[in-house]
Amino acid sequence: MSILFDLDGTLLDTAPDFAHAIQTLRAKMGLRPLSENVISSIRLAVPYGIENLVAIGFDKENYSNSQALLQENLLTEYQECLGYAAKPFPGILKLLNTLEERHIPWGVVTNKKSRFTLPLLEKLDLKHRAACIVSGDTTPHFKPHPEPLLHACQQLNVSPNHCVYIGDAELDIIAGNAAGMTTVAALFGYIEDKEATRKWNANHAVQHADEILPWFEQWHLSFHKY
Repeated sequence: MSILFDLDGTLLDTAPDFAHAIQTLRAKMGLRPLSENVISSIRLAVPYGIENLVAIGFDKENYSNSQALLQENLLTEYQECLGYAAKPFPGILKLLNTLEERHIPWGVVTNKKSRFTLPLLEKLDLKHRAACIVSGDTTPHFKPHPEPLLHACQQLNVSPNHCVYIGDAELDIIAGNAAGMTTVAALFGYIEDKEATRKWNANHAVQHADEILPWFEQWHLSFHKY
């Protein structure tokens, strides 16, 4: 048995790093800092990629750079501040400690490219603890395609039906279901409409990371009844 986590919005709260990168780039461009209201909206934009972060963080009337250049500049700033303020969600470290004490392997499957994933996990002292790390450029396909999750199973030497995948976006659940895993929606993540998650067809949902271990224990017991 093993547990795999999405990264941004599930294992780690990385939105503060993105906000810092945007504010830093705006300052370099001579733009005023974003308001707190706009900063709060960055959290919900993280799952939808750099294009959405640029759309929220920059007013098109205030810069002359091309979209592609602006996106690359923002990614450069983000890479510089990896781990500046990002941290595990409440309850995550306790969960990981318990999993490791029980010799239950855990890993990360994210669409984030390895140039960001690996240094971030290293900065937060999690890289060496993860039994596997699959980034957005590890395999030819990325979520919602199931290939990254199946690749993680190969690394863990575990069957997909013996694995749980936890994520805060619909594409996580789609990928997990397609891979034949048990899926859990992390409602504590970057989700604007929690009611909409009912349509994701996740096997389970949790409001807090503290709920994961008790549920996992019950799932593990029920699994071995058959």
